[in-house]
Amino acid sequence: MDEDLKHRSFYPLSVDCVIFGFADNKLNVALIQRKKEPFKNHWAIPGGFIEESETLEQGAQRELLEETNIKDVFLEQVHIFSKPNRDPRGRVISCAFYALVNPKAFNILAGQDASHVKWWPINKLPKLAFDHKLIFDTSLEKLRQSIRIKPIGFELLEEKFTLTEFQKLYEAILDKKIDKRNFRKKAAKMEFIKDSNEITSGKKARPAKLYLFDPVIYKKHSQNGFYFDL
Repeated sequence: MDEDLKHRSFYPLSVDCVIFGFADNKLNVALIQRKKEPFKNHWAIPGGFIEESETLEQGAQRELLEETNIKDVFLEQVHIFSKPNRDPRGRVISCAFYALVNPKAFNILAGQDASHVKWWPINKLPKLAFDHKLIFDTSLEKLRQSIRIKPIGFELLEEKFTLTEFQKLYEAILDKKIDKRNFRKKAAKMEFIKDSNEITSGKKARPAKLYLFDPVIYKKHSQNGFYFDL
């Protein structure tokens, strides 16, 4: 070890992953029920300690797979949580991420460190272990900021979606009603939202146009900035 590092303090590094999913026009979060102490039987955000050969992102993806059976999903780093007393076992520094998933794409399963895994509405969360309520609140605020400047909301939708579904997604994340005419007017200016030339079928409601997100067109226009002011 380098002489400059010999006398430094070293602390465990962990990752915590707030998993957001959108279903039935509601924003939900996937939580695990802890099987071990500390906070045995408490609900918690999935996460765990980083292995020596991993990056933070690799560790987060591994923990998601091991604890919930969710893999290869969109992740965005949120914040570093480093209060000395945040873990009763000793000082642990955690890097939090949020993940965006379409719940229909995964069959969530509890891993060996969890007794259960379950989707919870974001406004009806149980008491959380550690400082996970703070991590959740910080991640939700980060998501609310990010969807105004990045097209990340499409990660939560089906590949093809209606404008009504698109609007309901924004309303669920921002927790506010949005004027339909105003929303569609602004959505129409997003050149990376393309008409799929298909309509919905098999539903009681009147058929509606289906749209899709075009990442190639978005990449061309992203340098000019993206701000969805609602």
